[in-house]
Amino acid sequence: MNLSLQNKTAIITGTNNPQGIGAAIALAFAREGVRLALVYKKIPHSYDESKTKADGVDRYFKANSGDMAEVEEQLRALNAEYIILESDISNEQCVKALFDRVSKRFGKVDILVNNAAAADDGDNDTIETLTQNVIDETFAVNVRGTLLMTCEFVKRRGDYGRIINFSTDAAQAFPGVQITYSASKAAIEAFTRSIAIGVGKYNITVNCIAPGPTQTGWIDDELANAVLPTIPLGKLIQPQDIAQTALFLASEHAAMVTGQVIKVSGGHAL
Repeated sequence: MNLSLQNKTAIITGTNNPQGIGAAIALAFAREGVRLALVYKKIPHSYDESKTKADGVDRYFKANSGDMAEVEEQLRALNAEYIILESDISNEQCVKALFDRVSKRFGKVDILVNNAAAADDGDNDTIETLTQNVIDETFAVNVRGTLLMTCEFVKRRGDYGRIINFSTDAAQAFPGVQITYSASKAAIEAFTRSIAIGVGKYNITVNCIAPGPTQTGWIDDELANAVLPTIPLGKLIQPQDIAQTALFLASEHAAMVTGQVIKVSGGHAL
C-alpha cells in the first residue's frame, strides 16, 4: 500500500526509549521517507543497572533517563532525514522554539504525533496518596504539552495536516490507581474530538490512539502472566502495532477519519 508520505515532515514527541512507541513510529515513518523531528526529554529515574538487561521497570526507567543515541543509530542505518531536539513541551516558549528549528530545517510540518507522557513512577497516584506535585507534573506534560504542541502546529499549518494524540485503552476506568494519569488521558480524548471539529476547515484531521498493555520494556514476566488473560488476542501489544496504526492515520488513506479514539489493545479493556 502506497501511503504517500514521502517527503512529508513529522514531529514526534517522546522518542528516546529504543523500545518505545515513539521510537517505533519514528522508524516506521523513516521507512516511508518521512522527514523527522524527534523531540525528547531525559527523565531522571532511579534504577538498578544489574536488572536492565531484562524487561521490567529498571530497563524502562534507564531508557527514559537516556538520550537518543540508540534510536539515532537505527535511523542512520535507514538513511533517514531527521533532527533531534531535547525540549520541554510543557513550556510554551520551548514549544515555539522547537517549531522554529523544525521549520527552518524542513519548512512546513505535516504530521504531529503527541506521544510524550508523564506518569508517577511510585505509589502516589491513588486517592489516598495523591499529591499536588503528581497532579501538576502529569497534567503539565500530558494535557498542557499536548495542547501547546497542537496549537503551534495549527498556527503554522500548511495544506496537509495530521495530528495523532495518545491516550490509553483504560482511560475511562483505571481500577483505583493512576487516577491522575487516567484523568489526563481522558482529557486528551475529549479535546481530540473538540479540536477535530475546530480544525476540519483547515484540512487537518485529529485522532487519538489508545494502546493496551504494550511491551515498551516495562512489562516483566510476572506482570505479563497477570495481564495476558485479560487480552482476548492473547499477546502483549508491540510498539510496531501502534506504529502501523499511526502510519495509517498519517496517510491519505485516513483523509476522512477524524475525532476518533482508536484502541490498539488486542481487545483489552473493551
